Amino acid sequence: MRTRLLLPALLILTLVSGIAVGAWMPRDDTFFALRKNFQIFGAVYEELVGGYVDPLDPERFMRTGLDAMLEDLDPYTTFIDEADNADIDIMTRGRYGGVGLNVGLRGGKLTVIAPVEGASGFRQGVRTGDVITHIAGQPTAGLSQREVGTLLRGEPGTTVEIRVEREGVPEPLTFVLTREQVRLRNVTYAGFVRDDTAAGIGYVKLERFARDAAPEVRRAIQDLEQTGALRGLVLDLRDNPGGLLDAAVEITQLFVPQGSVIVSTRGRLPETERVYRSKLPPLVPDLPLAVLINEFSASASEIVAGAIQDLDRGVIVGTTSFGKGLVQVIRPLPHNTSLKMTTSRYFTPSGRSIQALDYGRHDGTATAIPDSLRRTFRTRNGRAVQDGRGIEPDVTVSPGPPSELEEALLRRAAFFFFANTYVARHPLPDATARDERTFDPDDPAFALDMDAVLAEFQRWLQTQDFSYRTAAERATASLSAELAEIGYDTAQDEVAALERAIREEKQADFARHADRLKARLRTEILARYLGETAQIKAALHDDPTLDRALGILADPAAYTALLDTP
Repeated sequence: MRTRLLLPALLILTLVSGIAVGAWMPRDDTFFALRKNFQIFGAVYEELVGGYVDPLDPERFMRTGLDAMLEDLDPYTTFIDEADNADIDIMTRGRYGGVGLNVGLRGGKLTVIAPVEGASGFRQGVRTGDVITHIAGQPTAGLSQREVGTLLRGEPGTTVEIRVEREGVPEPLTFVLTREQVRLRNVTYAGFVRDDTAAGIGYVKLERFARDAAPEVRRAIQDLEQTGALRGLVLDLRDNPGGLLDAAVEITQLFVPQGSVIVSTRGRLPETERVYRSKLPPLVPDLPLAVLINEFSASASEIVAGAIQDLDRGVIVGTTSFGKGLVQVIRPLPHNTSLKMTTSRYFTPSGRSIQALDYGRHDGTATAIPDSLRRTFRTRNGRAVQDGRGIEPDVTVSPGPPSELEEALLRRAAFFFFANTYVARHPLPDATARDERTFDPDDPAFALDMDAVLAEFQRWLQTQDFSYRTAAERATASLSAELAEIGYDTAQDEVAALERAIREEKQADFARHADRLKARLRTEILARYLGETAQIKAALHDDPTLDRALGILADPAAYTALLDTP
């Protein structure tokens, strides 16, 4: 009954505060509709919570209504409740209070995907692949990701005990981890590619665009410059989901002429129309630059790549980016909650939008922008670029789609679990160095015989009853059934011969796709031996996209031709 008495007063307060909110809302029929429908919504909510035949949880019931309402909009407009506020710090500041463990489900078990380098879990020896069975004495089976986060995060200085199972270790391991201010680095690796100062190509891996991203990139470039050997730079934005718009602007201005337009935003309200220009002289105005992107480079990554491309400041290498050209702001709400809301679209210096999906129907669906509606724009040097499909690279380098074998192995998390078994069988000889993860990936200790590793992987798969069906096998089975149904029994011999040929081809898949399988196995195995920085450095030895960028930067004529040819 208390809810019934308080709700009218809350509605009045909200509507009064809505007058102030109207400063950023259009004052027209929309505001009348807002008040009218809010009153209806409030009345329905009050009646249901107060008089429905079964008791309702008011908070859960309201959250259900909010989630249903937001489902009609784009996926980036979300309600952030009090329990999720730590996510705001991660998005904006790149830090949170916790133990520094990235966890997820593997084979239905809560598993450490990667410890954050330098954090408590990393320092005390928690490894990738460890299965967490208990947190603070509570079994993890059945816990949601949010519940796990709540248990692991907390005030710096407090502790939490976790129990893990590790492949090759007969008894569970117990760790008492100290919660601390975990700082997620934006630049996760910087150095000369393959330590080759003679070639002089610097490399900066940018993982996210939190508040400190620009200073980190600046320091990384300055450190490379101070060697006197820097002749070109690769900025790697692959798999970078974005972050703060201001950070993207500040990073771009390290490269482009002062006063250049970097990005502009336009939305429904006049105050969303802004033009962001470079305010400072560039740190490296003439240094040859290659920016690496892929289909997971989004948002702020696309702002940087789009500006570099439109201003002809560098070469974009890789695959077409994600295509997120929508800008969000975080509005504070009562009771320590927030609303992350899309308020505008951003546009590259040439004026193009890189948004790939249209959510304008507001029915929870999205449609791809058809080729017939894509428009052509021009870079500073007159090169043609198009809107409506992310940032398309100047030089396309694609690893290609995974084979059916690789996809089946990924679905089973086979690479992940085999790496646990492999490391249990092949521990590093120096336990102290292993625990500190201070080995250089070029150290002979990491000279893995990948032919032997692949052979061991195949033997391990046999113990796991691994099997999969190819599209060809499914098609042949369907054909055989159809022939039998219509009475073409004489054709079954030909079908049987086809099935034998497919099986032979399938058996050759491990040899046919050996290079990609070895690359995945090496990455997973090194993740158990090395920290994040060393893993990234190790991966640079077998990276076709990076190799193509290096070839372009090493050839001034080719680099110039790519930027100057309309």
